[in-house]
Amino acid sequence: MVGDIARLDLRLRRRSTIAYSLGFLAYAVLVVALYPAFEHDAGLEQLTRDNPTLSALFGAVGSLVSPEGWMNANLYGNFVPLFALLVTIGYGASAIAGQDEELVLGPIAAMPVSRRKLLAEKCGALLLLSLPIAIVTLAADLLGPAFDVSLSGAGLAGATVGTVLVALDFGLLALAVGAWTGSRGAALGAAVTAAAASYVISSLAPVVDAIHPLRFASLVYWSLGDQQLSDGLRPLDAVVLVAAGLVLTVAAERGFRRLDVH
Repeated sequence: MVGDIARLDLRLRRRSTIAYSLGFLAYAVLVVALYPAFEHDAGLEQLTRDNPTLSALFGAVGSLVSPEGWMNANLYGNFVPLFALLVTIGYGASAIAGQDEELVLGPIAAMPVSRRKLLAEKCGALLLLSLPIAIVTLAADLLGPAFDVSLSGAGLAGATVGTVLVALDFGLLALAVGAWTGSRGAALGAAVTAAAASYVISSLAPVVDAIHPLRFASLVYWSLGDQQLSDGLRPLDAVVLVAAGLVLTVAAERGFRRLDVH
């Protein structure tokens, strides 16, 4: 799956990947370790009841003092998808459009390798870059029982896979826009805007009636916004996320085939 081109891209991001993974691991462990200090805090419970819309916007839906509510409010409802998307959208925008703007894609494309193969390697690197945040968060979750944070195995697996898939999808969106436009700025703008809209829709859908019907258009909803941490990733969730990724991959391939590489 990963050849020389993908390995080169990954090597260029090795230090930053290690740095943000370790940093996020430290934050996730801190969140888990702090739960016993807040699990009986009546003020947090009241905050959710009195300000449901504001709380939902920050990923706090339901009881903040339950293990699932605490982890959603401090990790899976906001920071986990945010950091995972920062990584994949950044790479997706630079993998084709960014390298084309920097005049380094041309020599690579001139090598005896088809554009489809080159794109496949970029997608393989993108898949690997979608893993670190999900994995280090899962590692912190596994420490949960020592701090009264008991989460179901299905929930942990579902949230982990959901994080990987949604990060991959938005990275592929950036890749596709970059392949069609040759502009890193356009790729970043389109993917970040789509991700922000997806997050807001998913967060507010449970508490704002006007937004509730729009939840099915949000990839964040299908990955982390529909109680996946409690119930696991449902088959339909996985189908939607994988189908979106396949469509975006085809779009990227067609755009890259037409792109005038510099």
